[in-house]
Order: sequence, then C-alpha cells, then structure tokens
Amino acid sequence: MCMMKLKEYFTTGEGLLRIGIFGSFLGHGIFALGAKASWIPYFQAVGLSESNAISLMPLIGAMDIIVAFLALFYPIRIVLAWAGIWGLWTALLRPIAGQPIWDFVERWANWAAPVALLALQGWTRRLADWIRVRDNDVIITPVKKAKKKTNK
Repeated sequence: MCMMKLKEYFTTGEGLLRIGIFGSFLGHGIFALGAKASWIPYFQAVGLSESNAISLMPLIGAMDIIVAFLALFYPIRIVLAWAGIWGLWTALLRPIAGQPIWDFVERWANWAAPVALLALQGWTRRLADWIRVRDNDVIITPVKKAKKKTNK
C-alpha cells in the first residue's frame, strides 16, 4: 500500500477482496455468536448434537470475526489459508446436510475470495512468510518514534 491513500487502496483488486472477506466473515461471525438455529443441521450432519452446535457456534463466531478483521487490516497468509479452507468446508456442509448442490455453488465466494487474495500475495514455501504480512499490506502501522538529534 506504500504511498497509496487508503481510499484509493480499497478500489484495487486486493482492497476489494479484503472488504469482501471482511463482510463475509463478520456477517457469519455475528450469526454464529447468536447460535443461529438454522445452522444446527450442519453440525448434526457430521454427528454433533444440537447442544454441541449451540456450544460451539459462539466460539466459531468469535474466530470468524477475528478472521474478518485480520483479513481487512493485517492479512496474514496463514489466516487467509484458514479462511479459504473454512469457507470451503462450511459451503460443503450444505449438500452434506441434504441441501441441493447449488447451495454449495452459491457460497463459492466465501472460500474463493480468501484463496484469491492469498494467490495475489504469492504462494511461498517459507514458514516465516505464512505467519507474517507483507510490509505493503498493513493498513494500521505502528508509529515509529523519531530519534532525537544530539549536538556534538
């Protein structure tokens, strides 16, 4: 993002993907915090009980909200990979739970946007690159203290 203004950045492909991921994961996170009743069958489809679903949803919701904010402000590759995998899994749960395949297709953006942003950032084999963000991707940067000049 270097010298680009924040407003200009969010009109780029990367910026728009970050906004899309943020919205998807924030919205789903808020629903999960409230233990959305219509999602219980997805848990039951993989052998979890209704009480397990109700207990797990707030945790899942909190994780989704964290992913949303990280994707928007500090897109670490490992978080984007998780978002892609989680988005794919939750989309696949629809047909697993007996819904039409189109309910899966309709949710492709939930996993494809994080994978697309990850691809734009570049695939890497170095572990260190998966757990840090590229320098030009940070929106909120720490303020560096100016060094005091000393007269000699």
